[in-house]
Amino acid sequence: MNPRRQAVIHQQQQRVSRKASNTDAYAFFNLLTSPELFDCVESLLPDHRERLFPPTETLSMFMAQALSADRSCQKAVNDMAVKQLLGGLKPCSTHTGGYCQARQRLPVEMVSTLLRSTGSMISAYSAKTWQWMGRPVRLVDGTTVSMPDTAANQAAYPQSRGQKPGLGFPICRLVGIVCLSSGAVLNAALGRFRGKGGDEQTLLRSMLDTLNAGDVLVGDAYYATYFLLCELQRRGIDGVFEQYGARRRSTDFRRGKRLGTRDHLISLEKPSKRPAWMSPVYYEQVPERLEIRELKVGGKILVTTLCCTNRTPKAELKGLFNSRWHIELDLRNLKTTMGLEMLSCKTPAMAVRELWIYLLAQI
Repeated sequence: MNPRRQAVIHQQQQRVSRKASNTDAYAFFNLLTSPELFDCVESLLPDHRERLFPPTETLSMFMAQALSADRSCQKAVNDMAVKQLLGGLKPCSTHTGGYCQARQRLPVEMVSTLLRSTGSMISAYSAKTWQWMGRPVRLVDGTTVSMPDTAANQAAYPQSRGQKPGLGFPICRLVGIVCLSSGAVLNAALGRFRGKGGDEQTLLRSMLDTLNAGDVLVGDAYYATYFLLCELQRRGIDGVFEQYGARRRSTDFRRGKRLGTRDHLISLEKPSKRPAWMSPVYYEQVPERLEIRELKVGGKILVTTLCCTNRTPKAELKGLFNSRWHIELDLRNLKTTMGLEMLSCKTPAMAVRELWIYLLAQI
């Protein structure tokens, strides 16, 4: 063979090898079929026929596609074809129709359950020494994610009222619970940016079963409400939150039982108006009064159910609340570094799948 021709072929092979080595679909596939995850993945697989893109293969490709700079389905299929050629297998078609249909068949429940199982597994393996005073810490926070401006996406996830029609993007609200010691996402809930049922309180309530007795939940001022604190206490969970605006303005450390400088216990009365989301039976079961601790540290007023100053000194609570920034950074990293800020799927059903795929892939 002509030496020049050999050189060209060698260069082409090198380019293909580099392209293949930068593709993570097979790495994800190996993880999903590893001994640690195999049984879990197998139990979640839907009934399916033997196809070119079975569920596990499709999930692996979708995860790699979400994290790729080029998130097109064409690139995902091309990468698979390259891998098959390098592996000595029969080359497959590079048409994207089969892969797109396979993505649509992936059950959202399969991906979300796998996320929760994987997050729980990683959290369980994290070192006990990384816990706070011997207790697991869970961080909660919310953010928003934009979607392509299609009629279907706008109907399911309408844009902000502050945006004029035709100038904004559909917005999905995301609330996540993260393990502080490992950084793993333990659960997430999705909702509309505006409209009933999409606020952060509602989304967090839908995930409370993720928490276990003995956990400590840390969050910002959106979560410091009477009913949430009561529910956490009922479950044996402690909460540490920043005081919300209206209550912060009326905080008077001269009232209640003084524990130290700008640190006291106060008793709150149950709100007389039952929230629309709460059943009358549940409302009647909520305690009439709730004792909480308010303290001012680091320029912020915190509210917590950790009322004993001997067990939880003020300085310890300050350090604990400062750790809340880890989830802020994690969400920011997902949105900017990993491309979660703007989804690519043009229908609500596929956009939701894509969002869960992102969360699973970051683990």
